[in-house]
Amino acid sequence: MSDFLHETTATTEATRARRLGRRASSRAAAYAFLVTMVGTTLPTPLYVLYRQRFGFSELMVTIIFATYAAGVIAALLLFGRLSDEVGRRPVLLLGLALSALSAVAFLLADGLAMLLLGRLLSGLSAGIFTGTATATLVDLAPPRRAARATLVAAVVNIGGLGLGPLIAGALVQWAAYRLRVAFWVDLGLLIPAVGGVWWMQATRTSSGSRRLRPQALNVPAEMRATFIRSSLAGFAGFAVMGLFTAVSPAFLAEILHEKSHVLLGAVVCGVFTASTVGQLALGRVHDRWALPGGCGALIAGMSLVGVGLAIGSLAVLVLGGLVAGFGQGLSFRAALAALNAQAPEERRGEVASSFFVVAYVALSIPVIGEGVLAQAVGLRVAGLAFVAAVAGLALVVLVLLGTEDRTR
Repeated sequence: MSDFLHETTATTEATRARRLGRRASSRAAAYAFLVTMVGTTLPTPLYVLYRQRFGFSELMVTIIFATYAAGVIAALLLFGRLSDEVGRRPVLLLGLALSALSAVAFLLADGLAMLLLGRLLSGLSAGIFTGTATATLVDLAPPRRAARATLVAAVVNIGGLGLGPLIAGALVQWAAYRLRVAFWVDLGLLIPAVGGVWWMQATRTSSGSRRLRPQALNVPAEMRATFIRSSLAGFAGFAVMGLFTAVSPAFLAEILHEKSHVLLGAVVCGVFTASTVGQLALGRVHDRWALPGGCGALIAGMSLVGVGLAIGSLAVLVLGGLVAGFGQGLSFRAALAALNAQAPEERRGEVASSFFVVAYVALSIPVIGEGVLAQAVGLRVAGLAFVAAVAGLALVVLVLLGTEDRTR
């Protein structure tokens, strides 16, 4: 028996010795986070092809897209605390497995059912990674660089979302098997991600608890006014991202008559890149002006998008998307910073989860509404109505902020 225990201990120590160093582990976690988020937006340039192949309406495309947000919300509610209880590595591996299963579902897709399953699995993987990978990067960072690790996580998150359409657009444009090749590439990218996570340092061990229970969503009464403003701004910004991820393929193909999949991928990538720039700009903007500035950029950007749709101008539409993307990034980080600053430490995770649930509802419900309206009045009019609604929400936030300033 003692020999067995000695051998087991030696094996465990040898395994630990082969673990990656802290810096390499951080890079492995960041790469896994990036690849997972790339996988979530790979279908964007393919929606037009799916419509042609399976005869979907624009409404059905928006429903397929919105299934992703449902998966994210379910993961946030069910798995939000799981990595605290069982450790980071098992939860990250679960997220990578779900991402791989999503790619397989798209590879096997021959109609609506597998597309919906693929988007649901993709949403679950993204929801798991959003919190767990961010926590992992913070755990692996030296104490003095925790804030930088959080910023790296935000950039990797948005960067992966932007790269997905660009990679898929290029593959669809120039490679064979246009509905399949992007997902084979995705599976290839996931292989080193699994290896990196498997061998990275353990940043949190199991607490012994294994209960899977929904995370409560609640906001302390004393900060509900701040939460309402922040959530409205987050709702408007994430609705913009949903519009460009789900509906911009139809805008470019049917209104602007642009057929290039590379162009489509570049447009969506540009919006996410602008969002990243907006998030990075928060440190250079005074706290008092960050949220109003982000909302102002959202209004200006959506106004330009509306003009681009009305006159059929690709340049104006793209410019509007870049301005709105910047506004989304700036307002998003400013809103989250305001919530983190006011939330009691013991309830900060609960408040942040509530905010992200609102944000991901915004990613789905508005684009479904746009799809319903497009069925009734046409894509251009529906797009203009969507633009007006988002700009109106951002304007409401500006009014609420102005009212608060006058009452101080």
